[in-house]
This record gives sequence, structure tokens and C-alpha cells, in this order.
Amino acid sequence: MLHSAELEYDAATAISQGRRARQEDAVAADFLAGSGTGFAVLADGMGGHAAGDVAARIVVTEVFAELKLRAGDPEQLEPAIGEILHGAADGANACLGEYASHQPQLQARGMGATLLAPVLFRDRLYWISVGDSPLYLFRDGALIRLNADHSMAAELEKLVARGRMDATEAATHPDRHCVTSVLTGADIPQIDCRSAPVRLQHGDIVLAASDGLLFLTEEEIAEVLDAECHSSSARIGAALMRRLKVLDAPEQDNAAFCVIKPFDPQAPLPVQPEAAAANAAVPPQQPDTAQVQAADPPPPEPSPAAAHQRTGRRVVTFMATSSWRAAPEVGRSKTDASA
Repeated sequence: MLHSAELEYDAATAISQGRRARQEDAVAADFLAGSGTGFAVLADGMGGHAAGDVAARIVVTEVFAELKLRAGDPEQLEPAIGEILHGAADGANACLGEYASHQPQLQARGMGATLLAPVLFRDRLYWISVGDSPLYLFRDGALIRLNADHSMAAELEKLVARGRMDATEAATHPDRHCVTSVLTGADIPQIDCRSAPVRLQHGDIVLAASDGLLFLTEEEIAEVLDAECHSSSARIGAALMRRLKVLDAPEQDNAAFCVIKPFDPQAPLPVQPEAAAANAAVPPQQPDTAQVQAADPPPPEPSPAAAHQRTGRRVVTFMATSSWRAAPEVGRSKTDASA
């Protein structure tokens, strides 16, 4: 048994349709408060494929169900996590193939989705990913991508690093955003499955996202996480969504993500920015009651540890998935080629 730091988690999901005609992202997360284990599952349906929204929903449903079935016995789950994650991905892929085989309109055009599923046991992070959906670790002000990028962008950057392609040519390549591996019901070309854990610590932020979040640069994402590092996961998610809204990109893709904050329930509580501001603003003489009601800021948001101490042990499940729609009759364009 690996040595374990007694971390717990605060997690929340968020999803936005952006400027697209339909929602093709799906995300779900499940954490048992106080248990120190949990997981998230995210899929990004292929915009250029028919029924990308259905594909994403199938992938999330199948992988989520498999992990939920086994999550009750983490001591058995963790030693076999690599095999189980591979099996869950294969099962979701087979379901996509079975669904498409009964839809004549899909057999020519196909359907597909990326997969990203981080699984956490105390201070240990594992994952499986297929496609270009990023998994980030934010620690000490630095944003680090943990999983492989199965996209032409990553392949082009390798060519640049080897001196076989000019950086400008790579940055403007028309197929830059095409994925090189995705679940479609056929063989999966590339799978990134972490069977040895990445060690987490109190204060880290784990961010699993669809590539719609990458309309923000990694520097902008890191800026938001740094500013909100003492906030709850729900507040961090809201801040990221606000940043996307301010960006107001005309081609904004669907965006979905799960924010996970590991924390030590015994660690001292951080001073919340709202509380510090409120204390600094208290005047020497108190105004009347009407003035207090009008001027006082809202009460500070409780930290994850405080929420744990107040609510105790409970099941927390955050889900946000795309709605089922009939497969659209849309062709694939280079713009739509990104998942």
C-alpha cells in the first residue's frame, strides 16, 4: 500500500455552449465527502461528426457508470486502476460502435468523442485520456499539463522542435486543431493512461477541461487560478466562465470542465479575501442599522475545509451533460475539426 497523505476534495463542474449551435460536451464528477476518493469524466463530441452530442453523452455515461460501480471499494480499485480505466474506455468505444451501427446516417459520417477521466485516491492522481482535452495541475503559481495532447498541434510542435518545420508554418497549419485519436467505435489509435500516480498536495488545483477552455491562453488560465487559489472550486469555475465571457470570441466552442481542489482538513484555514476587505473597511463608529444593511458586503465564502467540518459526510455528485438530440445533418469543416 502506498503511503497516503490524508487529503480530501472540493470539486465542481461547469459547462457552457459558447457560440456553437449545439452542446457537444459532457462532464460528470463524483466525490464522497470525507472519503478521500473521487473521479470525474469528461467527453468532447466531435463537431464535424454527426451526433457529436450523443457521442459525448454515451462516453461519459459508460465510463462514469463503470467507475461508480467500483468506487465503493477503493482498496481494490486503486491497484487495478490502469486495467479498469482501459476497460472502461474500451466499453464506451464499443457502445459508440454499437449505436452507430443502428443509425444508417452515421455509418458514412461517423461519430466520435474525446475522453478524459482523472481518478483520485487521497494524494494520488491517475487518469485516462484520448484526444486533446487537457488535464492541468496548478501548483505554486505554475500551470502544468499532465496528459498527452492527441492533436495535430502536438505533432506539428514536435516537427518544429526537430527543426523539420518552421514555427510560423506550424502555428498557421490548417489541420492544427484536428485530433489524432478519439473514440469512434473503431480501434483507438492513442491512449494516455496513468497507472503510476502523480502525487498531490494541499493547495494544488486539478483542472480537467474540454478544449473550449483553451480559447483562453494557459497564461490567462493560470492568472485566474492564482487569483482564486483560496476560493472554492465552484467559485474558481465561475471565474473561468466569466473570463471566457469577457473574451467574447465569435467562434467560442463548447466549454466544460471540472475543478478539483485537494485539501488537508487539518490545515489552518486561509484568510478569505472578502473577510480581509470587510475587516479593513470597518469604521471606528458603527452607522445605523439601515446603513449597515446597505453597506456590508456578503458574508465570506467558506473554505473547503470549513464546509467539510460543517456538513459532515455526504455524497456529492455534480453532473452537467449535453441533451440528447437527433443526429444533425452537418458536414465536417476545418473549423469544426477540433473536438
